Amino acid sequence: MSIRRFEIERFSVTSSRPFEAVVATLKDAVGRLALVEFANAFKQAGTFAELQEAIDRNVGKTGLMLFMEFDHGAVLRKETGLTTPKIVRLVIGNPLVMKEMAKHVPEAGSYAPVTVLVDERGDGVHLSYDRMASLLAPYGNMEAIAVARDLDSKIENLLLLDFSARSEMDQIGNDRGQKTGGRGRANDNVMNAVGYEKSAMPETRSSKQGD
Repeated sequence: MSIRRFEIERFSVTSSRPFEAVVATLKDAVGRLALVEFANAFKQAGTFAELQEAIDRNVGKTGLMLFMEFDHGAVLRKETGLTTPKIVRLVIGNPLVMKEMAKHVPEAGSYAPVTVLVDERGDGVHLSYDRMASLLAPYGNMEAIAVARDLDSKIENLLLLDFSARSEMDQIGNDRGQKTGGRGRANDNVMNAVGYEKSAMPETRSSKQGD
């Protein structure tokens, strides 16, 4: 048995939009392929090229797909009878990206597809993601880390879609305000959206004695 302790980088943004609107924006940007459907596609594909084609047909504009959705908030609300909290876990990824990481670092299969957590708090809707590159960093394989960084970029861009759309709307409002002599109002949340939270996370692996 061995225990490895390492640091995880958590990327997080906070939105002022309604919870349902934030979740809808995320889901609209990714494709859909339920686990059962993926299993069927895997069985039906005679070659890797056919499997790749099936996956490519189901990824969204971000190159990602939604595998599962867990409504954690529903369990909590069932206990309390209240309308809050609202917490949803979205399992998102791309099997082809996972393949490229796992061929270098098998442990990547423990982390992919990844989790995007969306939860509503007093200061807004939080979107959180643990960076894959930080999860794979302890294994020291630069090929896998390069793939992980590209995946991190895709996920982070996905989480920032909400802010990008509102930033464009704010700019339009500013331009109109300047034309009419008024003062446009920018959304401060866009400027201060990105935060990084780091926490130590132990990883435990067990093996038979003598392996």
